[in-house]
Amino acid sequence: MKYGYARVSTVGQDLQAQREALMHEGCEEVFAEKFTGTKADRPEFQALLKTLVAGDTLVVTKLDRFARSTSEALAIVKDLFERGVKVHVLNMGLIENTPTGRLIFTVMSGFAEFERDLIVERTQEGKAIARQRDDYREGRPNKYSRKQIEHALGLLDTHSYKEVEAKTGISKSTLIRAKRKQSAQ
Repeated sequence: MKYGYARVSTVGQDLQAQREALMHEGCEEVFAEKFTGTKADRPEFQALLKTLVAGDTLVVTKLDRFARSTSEALAIVKDLFERGVKVHVLNMGLIENTPTGRLIFTVMSGFAEFERDLIVERTQEGKAIARQRDDYREGRPNKYSRKQIEHALGLLDTHSYKEVEAKTGISKSTLIRAKRKQSAQ
């Protein structure tokens, strides 16, 4: 049986293109998740690995969906080969359990890890440059302006949290945090 594995790193990303490519390749079942590839304990991937038996084929669209580190990729592929499972990476082809196949897979895994490391390095460099600006703030920008929060806090004098949330769209937890912050000042 052919099983597909699709993964994106963040909740905001879409799995549809990977799912379609895997279904087009003939996968009868696709395991998919929105989970960072840097973690080995990806629940859907672990469930897929437990499902695979001799004669099955694991299909992924790209090597970086499968594993991010060379050592992890080699360990997983070695285990799958020992269990009689084939591995097919769509942008590379079928990985053969031969010295040449394993060499090519090792080299490509090394490039995938190298690419990820470069992305992390460039991101860190970008953050370091941004931190030098006076207006830099770490993290996500505030969803609501200070004026909106102050208005909502003012409404709490005569309305319940639920009523203020319904009128302003600002959640109760955000209002409670803002109220605490205001009290601390």
